[in-house]
Parts: sequence; structure tokens; C-alpha cells
Amino acid sequence: MLIPCRHPLNALSLNARPLHTHPLNAPPVGAPALNAPPPCTPPPDKQTEVEIPSPTPKEREKKRRQQPMCHISGVKKLPHGCSLTNCSIPRFGVKSDQEELLGKELDNLNKWGLNIFRVSEYSNNRSLSCIMYTIFQERELVKTFKIPVDTLLTYTLTLEDHYHADVAYHNSLHAADVMQSTHVLLSTPALDILAALFAAAIHDVDHPGVSNQFLINTNSELALMYNDESVLENHHLAVGFKLLQEENCDIFQNLSKRQRQTLRKMVIDMVLATDMSKHMSLLADLKTMVETKKVTSSGVLLLDNYTDRIQVWGGGWG
Repeated sequence: MLIPCRHPLNALSLNARPLHTHPLNAPPVGAPALNAPPPCTPPPDKQTEVEIPSPTPKEREKKRRQQPMCHISGVKKLPHGCSLTNCSIPRFGVKSDQEELLGKELDNLNKWGLNIFRVSEYSNNRSLSCIMYTIFQERELVKTFKIPVDTLLTYTLTLEDHYHADVAYHNSLHAADVMQSTHVLLSTPALDILAALFAAAIHDVDHPGVSNQFLINTNSELALMYNDESVLENHHLAVGFKLLQEENCDIFQNLSKRQRQTLRKMVIDMVLATDMSKHMSLLADLKTMVETKKVTSSGVLLLDNYTDRIQVWGGGWG
């Protein structure tokens, strides 16, 4: 039986590691030979510790290569981290020869109706990097979670390059639009905001432009990897989190272990909620929320528990 790595992955290796067995009657490694005199056991306070040598880099690399299913296709090595320093980062995170016009468009960042197509035009087709960088600054997430600015920008550029420009809908422009809409909707604790914005940014990364059902019907490796369950959604999550491991891309490096675990769970739940096969069920739940008067006097929907928030935030992204 193959045991998968910690990350959900989408390239399958059938080279399982061999099981190492001992001869039936052989003593355990380190045990004294039969009929040998018993070893002298030093007093407890003088017992020496046995130090296990650390594996060499070559041994670690060999072990890594032997592990099955440990490569996520679609993840590319990109040279964004080398040239970024705090002093060279543009005002909106991306180079633009129309920065004034870009700034005027981004004046509407906190409103419905931002023209994402103009943002893309004025940012040299870097709408996702521009929107993500600007929202993180606007909401002071960089300061709150101690995200190095160059790391944030390295990740946003790397993430955007993993969207397919030739895919008509599920591209980086769509991700930027969803992220800005999520930004307008959010009024919750900072960690929830960080999770929701990150989920919005990665929710369609490396989308091939076909549906889950197509991948299942054609017996694709992705469908095989994820057992026909939310195939693309699981892949988007795997790529989005895997990119955090690229050089100078871990924007969550200063979060506590608990914060990272909480954020990861929220992001996974939100992106999985974008599976269109679950859409009608989520819509029915939303209808129930409205019908049971789960709204304030001003008509605002109350999202007072975790499940409601996840369903509303992730369920409408598409």
C-alpha cells in the first residue's frame, strides 16, 4: 500500500519503498551475541547516551526521492525573489508606467464596482499581485502578522505566474476580482481576514480550464490522485500551500503554530466549498439562514458560527 506525503499531490509514483525485514531468528540490531557474557551496565548516573548520526545531505535527498507521490505538478521555479528589496518595491507592488491612473482605480478598492480590467491594464497584467499586495497593506496584515514585504511580493508574483493566462475564466484576473470582492465583504477578526483573502487568491491557481467531471471521465492523474473528490479544488490548495515553500515565499513565517494550523484549516474549508457540485447544497443552507431571520435590523446576514462563515465566503467564488 502506498502512503501519501503530508501534502495533497498530483504526480503519482509507483515506486514504493521496499520493506526491510530481519531474518526470523536474528537478534535485534545491537543485541549481544548468543552465549556472550552479559555486558557491564554502568550506574544510572554514569550511563552514556547513544548519539544517532544525522543523515548526510545526499542521504536526505535520496530518501526524499524515494518517497512516493511527493511532487506537485504545475509548481515552477521562478526568479522573483532575487531582485526584490524594500527600497525597490513600487507603491502598489508592481511596476507600472501608469501609476497615477492605477492609483485612481485603486481609490475604489474598498467599494463595489472596482474596474478590475483597468487595474490589469495599468499594472501590466499583474492585477492579482497588485490587488493582493495593496489589500494586505490597506488592512495592515503585513504589520499585524509581521509579513516581510519582499516575501509578500515574491509570493504574489509567483502565485500569479501559476495561473494560466490562456484559460478564459479561471485566470489571475478572476482571482484578483474575487479577492477584492472578499475584501469588501469582510468585517471579522484579523486571522479570519488573512485566511479568507489568501483562500481567494489561491482558489483557482494552476486551473487547466476543464471541469472536475472532465478530469474524472478522462482518468486524469489529478482525478486518480484525489480519488475523484473535489479534484481541482484539492489541487489548487496543494499548489497554493506548496508555493509557500519556495525561496522567500513563506508569508506566514511569523505566525504561531496555532495560528498557522487555524489558518490552514479555514483556507482548506473555503477552497473546498468552491466545488460546484456542492453549490446547490450551499445555496439551500444560505436560503435557510435568510428564512430563519438570521439577519440584523439593518438587513446584514449574521455569520456567527464557523460553518456559516466558511459557506458564505467560499461558496460564492466559483
